[in-house]
Amino acid sequence: MSAEIIYGRELSNNIRERMTDEVAELKKLDVIPQLTVIIVGNDPASLSYVRGKEKASNSIGMDSNLIELPEDTNQEKLLELIHELNVDPSVHGILVQLPLPDHINEDVVIETITPEKDVDGFHPVNIGRMMAEKDTFLPCTPLGILTMLKEKNITIEGKHAVVLGRSRIVGKPIGQILLNENATVTYCHSRTHNLKEMTKQADILIVAVGKPGFVTGDYVKEGATVIDVGINRIDDGSLTGDVDFESAKEHAAYITPVPRGVGPMTITMLLQNTIKAARQLNEISQRSS
Repeated sequence: MSAEIIYGRELSNNIRERMTDEVAELKKLDVIPQLTVIIVGNDPASLSYVRGKEKASNSIGMDSNLIELPEDTNQEKLLELIHELNVDPSVHGILVQLPLPDHINEDVVIETITPEKDVDGFHPVNIGRMMAEKDTFLPCTPLGILTMLKEKNITIEGKHAVVLGRSRIVGKPIGQILLNENATVTYCHSRTHNLKEMTKQADILIVAVGKPGFVTGDYVKEGATVIDVGINRIDDGSLTGDVDFESAKEHAAYITPVPRGVGPMTITMLLQNTIKAARQLNEISQRSS
């Protein structure tokens, strides 16, 4: 068996074409979806990433605003800026690029963003709504994974999903999202005993551990769907995932590559959440006027 490769970049391009039409419809209502991204410091990788978000926003007709703050910006100043954006009617999505410098409390920053503009899906209110299966902003990478599975018509209901990794950005939310889709979900992590036995039970295997090539083909059930969330830069400067692609693809039915896999879907879901926020905030404005 050799797996079908799921290219997130191709799926993203198709989804963004549909988003362009959605943005055009909102513009007819005098609503231009606007995403504001705040970055603290000048980390080259983070700067490159947020500029990619800016370019993607503009490519579908959205407005974007990148606010670059110096490394020594204090927490109070950052929170004041977020409060200003919370009440600015022209801003529909607010994203603070993580990680932040050590002197700034990430939890406080995330909780300061109003849930209605939390297009990253990290605010406790939105996490709670996800747990309660209410409509909300889902975290972008897990939402991208769900969208990939649905776009490829991969059955989720009744399947056994194993999530390798338990971060609050990917591992925990994707498990809950798949549970909401009626999968049976098992979480595995660094303390899990008999890890290989667990992963080989997975119909859908989500890998997000931050270890290059950690999951090899002998971890993969025949015919499984393998979603590799890892992005690791190795000695030669190239990017690789948490899955040993060459050995795993011989067992899987579907597999994502790194790069060009999950990554492009994450940014696309950020745009989708921002369009959703713009639509919802416009509806609230119309009801109150």
